[in-house]
Amino acid sequence: MILGEIKRYLRDGNSLRVSRSIRDTAYQILKVREKLERADEDVTYDKIAREMNIAVSEVAYALDAISDPVSLYEPVYNKSGDTLLLMDQIFDAKNNDEVWTEKAALYEAINRLEQREKTILFLRYFEGKTQTEISSEVGISQAQVSRLEKTALKRLKTCIS
Repeated sequence: MILGEIKRYLRDGNSLRVSRSIRDTAYQILKVREKLERADEDVTYDKIAREMNIAVSEVAYALDAISDPVSLYEPVYNKSGDTLLLMDQIFDAKNNDEVWTEKAALYEAINRLEQREKTILFLRYFEGKTQTEISSEVGISQAQVSRLEKTALKRLKTCIS
């Protein structure tokens, strides 16, 4: 029992908790990979998955689960005092600095609009309603909706640029 506890401690010494079934799958994958490497130089996730009769995504997931975590502040390049961190290499098209500033500017510009203009833009661009549908909902003519929408968009453009 003591030997088993020591083995478990050494095996599970990772800072992240990974379920036992995933770890077992990963260790089976490592054994299969080692066996395939002896027979074939080019071992891929596809070959491992076929050998084990599991999905390729499951192979990738299990191996990723047992890999050691890496700090975002881990240096990946260092030349003449200029250190490049892993964090500097990560790029997210949805959440970069430019998008954040654009969203903040748009939020600020929308807050400067009158309530009626906000309502029209919300109904038009977030709910996808036509100007005619908006006119009946707000209680004004379609031409007024068109004018107010155009004015609101010009004001937004002026505030953002």
